[in-house]
Amino acid sequence: MATASVADLPGGARGYLVLVALAQGEPPSQLALAKEVSLDRTVMTYLLDDLEAHDLVLRRPDPRDRRARQVVLTETGRARLGEVRRSLASAEARLLADLTDGDAEQLRALLSRVAQTAQWELVAPDEMNC
Repeated sequence: MATASVADLPGGARGYLVLVALAQGEPPSQLALAKEVSLDRTVMTYLLDDLEAHDLVLRRPDPRDRRARQVVLTETGRARLGEVRRSLASAEARLLADLTDGDAEQLRALLSRVAQTAQWELVAPDEMNC
């Protein structure tokens, strides 16, 4: 269901993660964004090319370091992100329809914890066993 909700975005789920990260605040550099969403720099470059071709993001020189490029969410990108978020919320509601509100919240909390552990494992696998 989630895959279908993001299928029309360039890069699918990866494109969605990039748009979500960009919507959170200060425009990051391309390298910082790649690290934030755990993507290889080369993959990030191709993904940003696709997102930029669809007017969802733009890259501009970083005013603090003209060698770096900031990635900015466009108004079109912000609107498209809103549409995808609504589609994902609808898919989630259908998927969790048989759960009580409390059960759904508990499931979300548990999945969030699992996702945090998985993310940490990607970032610092050796530190997990310390």
